[in-house]
Amino acid sequence: MDPAQQAQSAQQAPPGVLSEQADGVATLTIRNPAKRNAMTPQMWREVPVLLERLAADASVRALVLTGADGTFCAGADIAALRESAQTSQGLALAAEEALSAFPKPTLAVVRGHCVGGGCQLAAACDLRFAAQGALFGVTPAKLGIVYPAASTQRLVGLVGPAATKYLLFSGELIGTERALRTGLVDEVHPDDALDARVDAFARGLAARSQLTQSAAKEFADGRGDAARIAHWQRVAAASDEAAEGVAAFLERRAPRFGWTP
Repeated sequence: MDPAQQAQSAQQAPPGVLSEQADGVATLTIRNPAKRNAMTPQMWREVPVLLERLAADASVRALVLTGADGTFCAGADIAALRESAQTSQGLALAAEEALSAFPKPTLAVVRGHCVGGGCQLAAACDLRFAAQGALFGVTPAKLGIVYPAASTQRLVGLVGPAATKYLLFSGELIGTERALRTGLVDEVHPDDALDARVDAFARGLAARSQLTQSAAKEFADGRGDAARIAHWQRVAAASDEAAEGVAAFLERRAPRFGWTP
C-alpha cells in the first residue's frame, strides 16, 4: 500500500481511542482524523473503560495521552453536541474524572489543536508536554455551554483565576508560549524533538517509586487530609520502597521498586 492509500485508509478507519503498552508505559491515542480527533460519544465512553483496565495492570507504571496524525483533540464532535449537549458533556466529564483519578502518573503530549474537550482531557493529566506551534483553547462560550464546575476548578488550579476567565470568557486559542507562561503546559519542544523527550521522561517516570508518586499525586491534588496522611504513613512503613531506594543509591545501581497502587 502506497502512502496515499495508507492515508486514505487511516481517514476511513472508525474513530476510537487506541491503547498500547511498552516498557511500563501505556499510551492512549485519540483517533478521529477526519475531524481533528474530535471525541464522539463512544470515544468518551471508551476512556474510563481503558483507564480502569490499565489502572489494574501492575505492569503499567505511567500513562501517556496523545492524538493521532499531528493533532491532539479538537474537542467534542459537534454533531453529538447538536443531538444532546448535556449527554455529551456528562460523558466528557466522566472521562475527565477517570483520567484525573488514574493512580499512576499521566502525561498529555500535545501537537496541533488541543481545544474544548481536548483541553479538558489534557488538563486532567498530571503533566502536559507540547510541540511548538500547538494551540490551546476552552471554547464553551462559542457554543453557549456552561463549562462544568469541576473542570473550571481544575483549570483554575493550573493557570489561576484570571487566566481561566480569559480562556473561558473569550474562547480564544493561545499558543505554546502563553500556555507555558500560564502553567497550562510544563514543557515545549520542537516537533521533531518531542517524541524523544516524552519517551525518555515517561521511561523515567516508570522507573521511579509508585509509592512516592501515588502519595504525591493525592497531596498535590488537595486530598491530603489527616486520614490520607495516616494511610500513606502506614503504607510507607509496611513497604520496602525506602530500603530499596537507599540500598540502590549506596550500591550505585538503578532501584527496583516493587510497590504498586
